[in-house]
Amino acid sequence: MSYAGTRQINDADSHLMELPDFLTAHAEPDIRDELAPMLDSLTGIFDATAHAGQRGHSPSRRAELAALGENLTRGPKWHDALGAFSGEERSQALNLLGFQRQVIFSSFCARPIFTAPTAHLRYGAARAHNRAMAEFCDADARLIGVAMVPLDDPGQALEEIDRALDLGLGAVWISADAPGGRSPGHPLHESIWATLAERRVPFILHVGSADLSIPDPWMNDGHPDHRSARGGAEVIGSKDLTVIHHSAHRFISVLVLDGVLERHPMLRGGVIELGAGWVPDMIRRLDHAAAIWAKSEPHLQEMARTPSEQIRAQLRFTPYPFEDVAQMVSESFPELYLFSSDYPHAEGGRDPIGRFERATATLSDSDRDLFFHQNFNDLHQIIRPG
Repeated sequence: MSYAGTRQINDADSHLMELPDFLTAHAEPDIRDELAPMLDSLTGIFDATAHAGQRGHSPSRRAELAALGENLTRGPKWHDALGAFSGEERSQALNLLGFQRQVIFSSFCARPIFTAPTAHLRYGAARAHNRAMAEFCDADARLIGVAMVPLDDPGQALEEIDRALDLGLGAVWISADAPGGRSPGHPLHESIWATLAERRVPFILHVGSADLSIPDPWMNDGHPDHRSARGGAEVIGSKDLTVIHHSAHRFISVLVLDGVLERHPMLRGGVIELGAGWVPDMIRRLDHAAAIWAKSEPHLQEMARTPSEQIRAQLRFTPYPFEDVAQMVSESFPELYLFSSDYPHAEGGRDPIGRFERATATLSDSDRDLFFHQNFNDLHQIIRPG
């Protein structure tokens, strides 16, 4: 039996683990020398001597990992996991996990791409990333690869979105910063939202869409002996956790109040690996803001649906496994939340299904099915048989 057993599960968040040449091997010659060495990003996690130049684990190691069977999530993490950097292996891992579909994000590329110093480098690196992602996911139709596209230059962004979707990628990861110094609801971005809506592909805000860490002054507590776990790939400290969702919260709030969801009802968006305990309060605030400021901001009167109705229909969020999903549902809507494993990252834990089974234990069977299965289909607009 697989890890998922008889439960139908779609996995809204998993990762590939880049090798040092992940970008350079797929980049155009004019930017290869400008790309930051990927090995620098992997320091502390990546064992260059063990994996550099490989396209999968050795046959003996692969057999060893596959023998874990339904206990695969309890096995090695990061680059040492089955399917960490080989799409063919990931297909085998997916069989053992038993998930019907799995979304694939890169692990180390977000900030280097979104914060690259020139537009030429940003879009060139994104193009290399998307080619590499498509190559990884080509091995199995169950893998939904996520493209990475900066939005600061709308013309180049549209071109890259079209290229990425033509490659077969199924979602677009964007930065949570104001694109090009503009609100995401600026008219210059309308064609981007319209294209994603028309092609039934969601935009994604994932951890890494903004800085992971609270600014350094807040870490200056006058106690040099205080330690923090922060540093490395998606590794944060206690203070970081409390504010890590702020940029996504702001982006989504502005997107709604500027009418983007209202104008594009087929547009879908996911907020992934940023927790979800903050979502019910955000929805309440947006409903209050739209109602209270409608007189002084007349464009808010043009909304036929309240912010909460728009969000319920069009946005989805992945809770952390330690959050109380049932409580969130009671304060908002069961359609909002998604299961995620974070495989093969260590943060996903050794038993993500078990943890989320406990976090949803008091929900009805139909609401649990929404969490583990159907809400994913709605986000990715997958047509269900029958």
